[in-house]
This record gives sequence, structure tokens and C-alpha cells, in this order.
Amino acid sequence: MKREQLTDDELRELLMQRKIRSREARVSAYRASGRVTDADNAPINEDLIYNTETKTIERVSSGRVIRKIDFILLVVEILALIGVVILLGRGSNILRSLNEEASRAFNVPTITPTALIQAVVLPGGHTAPDAVGNASFNESEIPEHLRGLINVRATAVVPVDNDSGRIIRIGIPAINVDAPVVQGDDWEALKTGVGLNAASGAPGKPGNVILSGHNDIFGQVFRELDRLKVGDEIMLLSEKNAYTYLVTGTQIVQPSQVEVMRQTEDSTLTLISCYPYLIDNQRIVVSANLKK
Repeated sequence: MKREQLTDDELRELLMQRKIRSREARVSAYRASGRVTDADNAPINEDLIYNTETKTIERVSSGRVIRKIDFILLVVEILALIGVVILLGRGSNILRSLNEEASRAFNVPTITPTALIQAVVLPGGHTAPDAVGNASFNESEIPEHLRGLINVRATAVVPVDNDSGRIIRIGIPAINVDAPVVQGDDWEALKTGVGLNAASGAPGKPGNVILSGHNDIFGQVFRELDRLKVGDEIMLLSEKNAYTYLVTGTQIVQPSQVEVMRQTEDSTLTLISCYPYLIDNQRIVVSANLKK
């Protein structure tokens, strides 16, 4: 058979047979020299192998197997990556929950104090004095559902401004008032002088200084507030300074009109007392501004 007439497969088989014969010759030479060679584990070609039983050449599809293994490994890696992402997401959610719980644990809510009677009605309320001048706290002014607070309410502590110090005295020349100022304006405090409300601003600064006093019992310190006129002076003496306010107006209000005690952007002063004299079912309110 001439070489030109052979097909590619025939040429490949012929070449394989020559390689096998050459290999068998080498193996025989190795055995003759005493060297042992495992012929089964020494393939001639990594893609082709000669099957001695069928006397045919078989192609080993190692590349295909390797591709399958690579594909399986890729799938495993992708699944592992997805698992890591899921774990990181769950870990992030757990960490966020722990942070929120810790924040709630350390975020101590602001304690809301028990509502004071002054936040419901204006201070100084009392019954009209009897024939011998005796009077008592006017509980009927307090809404019924809040009356139980009267017995448990403590005198409020008035904060002190470091610049002005504590207010210690009030003077109103037009009506001959010169009286001490006490801390708090509850029933007991007003027995001893003019009471400073716990929500008052500091004298001489933006805010409302709120002072209350009786008009017909315990000295009648504010007996003649209704005589004050616009422009009259009211002087406050503190531990460090003296302040002068000028009257801007007077009004008669109901005990529930607590808005007169609201704080202001300007430096103001509010005086409160029961009204009218010996009846005491309303309040007289005098307003003043700091003298510039």
C-alpha cells in the first residue's frame, strides 16, 4: 500500500503501531538488563492508548473530564460565595439589632415630673378669709382628677442663675412693698413671703420672672397691685445685682389662664395675686419689662 493512498486515521494507526513496537523493544531491553518497568502505566500518548485486547487505538477524553471537574469546582465556589454573602448579610442584621438594643438600653428616657398644680391653675389660690381672717387652699380650683396631687406635691426647687444669683427681695415704691422673695410659690411658701415660681427665668435675661403673693392673708403683700399704673417701677434685688422693671399693664384673669406664666424672648416680670379682695375667685396679673 502506498503512503499517498493512506487516510489520516490509517496513518495515525500506523504511527501508533510503530511507537508501540518501539516501546515494546525498549521495555524488553529494560527487562533484559534487570530493570523492571510497569508497561501498563506508561502510555505512549496522553490522548491515545492502544488496547491490547481489542488491538485498537482508543482516544482518552481527559480534557473533557477536566472540563467537567473545573465546572463542578466553579459551581462549588459560586455556592460557597453565595453562602458567605448570606452569612455576612445575616451577621450585619444581627449586629444592627444588637446595636439598636444597646442604644435603647443606654438611652435612658427623660423622666417626666409629676404635674404641678401651678401648671393647671395660677398660684396663690385660697378660699376667702372668714370673719377672723382664716383661709385655706382652694381645692375647688383644681380639676377633680388632679386633686390627689395636692398631698404628694413637694415644693419645687428653683434653679439659680450664676450671673445674677438668687432673687432675695422685691420692692414696689408706688404701693410701699418691700418684701422677701422665697423659693417656690405653693401654699406653704406663700405664707412666708413673695414666692418665685420654679419655671421662672433669670432676672435681667430673656425670660419671664414669675412672682406670686397673697392679697388679704399672711401680710397682704400684694394687697394693692390693682393700683399700679403703666410706667411704675418694680425692683428686684438678687444676691449679686439689682434690676428695675417698668409696669406695662394689668389684667384680671381666671385661675386656669396659666398662659400668663409662659416664658418670653424679652426680659419680663409677672406678678400674680388672688382677686378681688376678700373674694379671691380670680387672679390679678401685673406685667412689666426690664428697664433699659
